[in-house]
Amino acid sequence: MALPALDSARWQSPLRAFAWGMRSVGSTVLAVVLFATYVGIGALAHDTHFSLGWALASTLFVWAGPAQIILLSTLGSGATAVQAAIAVTVSAIRLFPMVVSVLPMMRTARTKRRHLVLAAHFVAVTLWVESFRLLPRVPCERRIAFVHGLGAGLLLVCLTATTIGYGLAANLPELFAAAILLLTPLAFLLSTARNCRVLADILALLLGLALFPLVAMFHTGVDILISGVTAGTIAYAVHWWREQQ
Repeated sequence: MALPALDSARWQSPLRAFAWGMRSVGSTVLAVVLFATYVGIGALAHDTHFSLGWALASTLFVWAGPAQIILLSTLGSGATAVQAAIAVTVSAIRLFPMVVSVLPMMRTARTKRRHLVLAAHFVAVTLWVESFRLLPRVPCERRIAFVHGLGAGLLLVCLTATTIGYGLAANLPELFAAAILLLTPLAFLLSTARNCRVLADILALLLGLALFPLVAMFHTGVDILISGVTAGTIAYAVHWWREQQ
């Protein structure tokens, strides 16, 4: 789906921008990946004996597939609420750089912090990737409304998938349920590769892929974090050095 031109009259109202955001959900293959992922999360919630209402609430308020899997698996295995909260918080730290990189794209001179609260909640892997693809084609003053629409559309997809997965859990093979949860990291990898525009982006991605198997040999428990930070730091250093030349 093509968005209107930046100077089009179809961006005149925030409500129209919100509608364009919701419509944009249909233009990304990541929505299909999210749907499949949350079918698996719904099935996991059923198998760990949580209610459908609880599963939907976790989708609505946690809004991060890996964090929801951690929440379900830790509470389902008998961990305390405090232990589960700490585990989810540590998992959510990875989203902070995404929020920091996306929110400046939506701010204008008249934007107040309260205007960004809901948008910040919606920022997860999928919205982060799609924001870099779509927001440059949206007028600055309509970007918050657009992100609200895009986030609401993606959330609706996930709530629907959670419900379907919960209902199908009795007939969903365990191997299939586990396999579809892998779609999110795979789609994220492919989308990141597609959005690489400069040498620093490409270098960070390739170094991250190369370093991960080496770091994994040390069994640190935070292999992705270490390889990602190392690769990103090296890529930034190379970018800074080239800028100085």
